[in-house]
Amino acid sequence: MTSDTEIPVWAIDAINALLQTLKLKDPFTFYHCCRVGRASRRLANALGLSEHEQNILEFSGLLHDVGKVGIPDDILLKPSRLTDEEMTKMKSHAELSCEIIKPLMHIPFFRFLLPGIRYHHEQYDGSGYPSQLSGERIPLAARVIAVVDTVDAMTHTRPYRKALSIERALQELR
Repeated sequence: MTSDTEIPVWAIDAINALLQTLKLKDPFTFYHCCRVGRASRRLANALGLSEHEQNILEFSGLLHDVGKVGIPDDILLKPSRLTDEEMTKMKSHAELSCEIIKPLMHIPFFRFLLPGIRYHHEQYDGSGYPSQLSGERIPLAARVIAVVDTVDAMTHTRPYRKALSIERALQELR
């Protein structure tokens, strides 16, 4: 029997399998998820969060974009601006990520991951997705992942834009 904070070895193996599937489909997103997971843990540690909360943030960060395996390649890998219809499909990745990890919900630890994964694109002013949450209604895990996700996206080159320096990315966040 595991406690709410323990992660069975087989569950870690399942996470690794999910991440390898993502790596095969889109290596860029795979490495992005790895960076977001590590940096989310570091930020959680800097915020003085418990080991359990750091684990939640790390694993939520690792899995936050795994739903992109369900996004068609012509949208996911498009080197130019997405149409409104394509953007709607792309925005479904957060909910798809939750659907993918749903079979692991019988493990208490995985229930803690859902808020960070589902709501990492919410905006403090309520303009985000999928639920237009605002302010303190956005779970802390989602807010941490959103910051790390945004900084990572801004500091890595994409086909449609050059990377910013970390200093410039942090200025943009403010």
